[in-house]
Amino acid sequence: MPKFIVYYVKFVDYISTALGRMTMYTVFVMIGVLLLGAITRNILNMPLSWTVEMAQFIITGYYIVGGAYSIQMGDNVRMDLIYDRYSEKTKAKIDVWTNVFMVFYLVTLLIGSISSTMYAIEYGQRKFSEWNPSMIPIKLIMVFGIFLMLLQAISTFFKDLATSKGITIS
Repeated sequence: MPKFIVYYVKFVDYISTALGRMTMYTVFVMIGVLLLGAITRNILNMPLSWTVEMAQFIITGYYIVGGAYSIQMGDNVRMDLIYDRYSEKTKAKIDVWTNVFMVFYLVTLLIGSISSTMYAIEYGQRKFSEWNPSMIPIKLIMVFGIFLMLLQAISTFFKDLATSKGITIS
């Protein structure tokens, strides 16, 4: 494999790992927000209208930004009925083709998320609720996370391509 591909794979894997591991801790932030909402509603009798929506935004960021790390670790869903019986090289050849479809899907998602974000910025989109938060931050996180997943999918494509040729990129 050319050096620039090896550098690309190592760089994207490093970024995915670092951001994925940091993102894992946002679950605790979400739990804290939900706990705050439960305490203020049930003990202090002073319900906060924003806690459930904030928890939804946090968990959305969690799975969108953590998606690249999930792809890198191979934790994505696949049908293992026949797949497990193949050799590593054959699995890599199959994965090369499935990665092409994943990249196409992620490009489509990225285009849609950019369009949605531009709409939110242009019209000042807000969520219709009592709290009425701006949708711009979560839309920006969505674009960022999908972009990271696209970069990681391309990295995975290169790793699978190398494996199918008997080369290892680590």
